[in-house]
Amino acid sequence: MTGHSKPIVIIGAGQSGLTAARAARGAGLEPLVLEAGPRAAGSWPHYYDSLRVFSPARFSAIPGHDPIPADPDDYPARDEIAAYIEGFAAGLGVDIRTDTRVEEVSATGGGYLVRTATGTTIEAAGVVAATGSFGNPHLPHPPGQEDFGGEVLHVADYRNPDPFAGERVVVVGGGNSAVQVGYELAQVASVTLATRTPVNLVEQRPDGRDIHYLLTAGYDHLPVEWFAPYVSAGLTLDIGGYRKAFEAGLLDRRPMFTAFTDEGLIWSDGARESVDTVLFATGYRPHLGYLSDLGALDEAGMPRHTGGVSTTHPGLAYVGLEFQRSFASNTLRGAAGDAEHIMAPLAAVAAGLHTSFS
Repeated sequence: MTGHSKPIVIIGAGQSGLTAARAARGAGLEPLVLEAGPRAAGSWPHYYDSLRVFSPARFSAIPGHDPIPADPDDYPARDEIAAYIEGFAAGLGVDIRTDTRVEEVSATGGGYLVRTATGTTIEAAGVVAATGSFGNPHLPHPPGQEDFGGEVLHVADYRNPDPFAGERVVVVGGGNSAVQVGYELAQVASVTLATRTPVNLVEQRPDGRDIHYLLTAGYDHLPVEWFAPYVSAGLTLDIGGYRKAFEAGLLDRRPMFTAFTDEGLIWSDGARESVDTVLFATGYRPHLGYLSDLGALDEAGMPRHTGGVSTTHPGLAYVGLEFQRSFASNTLRGAAGDAEHIMAPLAAVAAGLHTSFS
């Protein structure tokens, strides 16, 4: 095995945690993966029913693992990806404990103590936080929301459009998920996207080929700074029919509303409208509450790190953070590179070669 008496505890069994487990084994470490849910598939089983990966199967596979069993030019569905990740997990040969939620990580003289929801404690030589962000949806609170008599949801709670048939729905956000869910809802409901800036749609298949074919020169590894202008511009992929839906009036976009009322919303022009449901597609924040007492997070709950390696605690690292080291960091194809990157510092700590930061 490894010779280390304590394992590297990896929190989360999605693509990030599992690629970290593979990298740990490759570095001669003993990984122990703890997963809060019942399946070693991360958050994928919990996404909305119609979700498809935004890149074709040939560009979405985990590096060093089998291709996704789908048409290479098709966009794999949620359940296909969940099954693919479970297959990857099954072939790793590492200890993966599902239904094991981590509640707290604390530092000890020789490493870390990981406490689970059942009260079990595990001594660890190091810890990899790989819980992603799905468990921590960002839900703004505009004025008057507490008085609103309709339903307020985050896209994390959305599964399919059936419960919203015939309703007046406002989707907050203009990113990929907002537009995809808004388009789906518009087939059965009256839908508006409320955004702070116009929705910037980019054709995903110019000339019939996915835009990823234009980016095969290694864009995943370009620094985050290179993509900053495009990210700030809020570009959204049009995977089929979105622009036409806006042009036909099936969907409309309005500037962000200013407040809730008891029956609906007040728009930026002062108009009031009755609304049944407001669905926030406003993103997520790192799901790292179990580190809150460790001192590894800043005041906003964000990890203090460089490239996924903690700058506050030797032997603590992260995989699956958005833009951790590259544009693709929290994706199926990008997490593996970040997992490899953090293993040398973890191995040094586990071997007793690095015990403090200068």
